[in-house]
Amino acid sequence: MNAQVDIDAGVCGFHTSAVAKSEDGQSVCYEITTDCEKIRNLAQALSDVGSIDAYQEISPASESRLLAISRQTLSGCCSGCAVPVGLFKAMQVAAGLALPKDIEIRLSKE
Repeated sequence: MNAQVDIDAGVCGFHTSAVAKSEDGQSVCYEITTDCEKIRNLAQALSDVGSIDAYQEISPASESRLLAISRQTLSGCCSGCAVPVGLFKAMQVAAGLALPKDIEIRLSKE
């Protein structure tokens, strides 16, 4: 199954699109397109490791490999970058572990 995710990261103005692909409902790989240099580095790092095991990713017994790679690769980037969470959610959908439902974060200053 494939899952498409489009992420507008916020005030930085960068946009990321990705397709999470899983042929077996467990191993997930990504095709990521972005105008952010840091996210391009993340895309390359994810490509270098190959597929991500979606079941291992959601296990409370182990650390998420996707999020660990994101932390390493996005060093010096905004700690609140929304792209890793979007990639994680797309992985869940591609592996059949979640339904494709939009998520939203609304921010305002009061």
